[in-house]
Amino acid sequence: MYSEKVMDHFNNPRNVGEIENPSGVGTVGNAKCGDIMRMYLDIDDNGIIKEAKFKTFGCGAAVATSSMATELVKGKTVEEALKVTNKAVMEALDGLPPIKVHCSLLAEEAIHAALWDYAEKHGITIEGLEKPVNDIGEKEEAPEEDY
Repeated sequence: MYSEKVMDHFNNPRNVGEIENPSGVGTVGNAKCGDIMRMYLDIDDNGIIKEAKFKTFGCGAAVATSSMATELVKGKTVEEALKVTNKAVMEALDGLPPIKVHCSLLAEEAIHAALWDYAEKHGITIEGLEKPVNDIGEKEEAPEEDY
C-alpha cells in the first residue's frame, strides 16, 4: 500500500519536464524493472540548485520518487544535494513498499549523475561524488560466475 504522499506525488508530480541548457543532466535506469529516470539541474554561480526537473519512464513509485527528489534538492547547495539519499527520499514520502525501494535508489543515483555531469562540464571535483552507474542493478551484488 502506498502512502498518501506517494499517491500525491504520483498523481500531481512536481517539476516534470526538461531544463533548457541545464547545468547538469543525469540519466539512470534499472534494467530489471525497466524504469528510467532523467534529472535536470540548473545550478547558479554560487553552487545553489535553482531549478530541478525530471522525466521518468516507470511505475508510480518511480514518478513519485523523482518528484520528491527534485523538491528535496531545490534551493540546496551542490554539497547538500549530494547528501540527499534514497532513505531521505523514502522518508519524505512516508515510506515505500519493500519491492519499490529501488525507485528511491534511482532517484538518488539520478541526482548524483546530474551532479557528475555538472562537475565534468565545469571542470570541478565534488568531494564524495563517485562516477554514477547507468543501471542501478550494477550497484547490487553481482553473482559469482565459474569459468
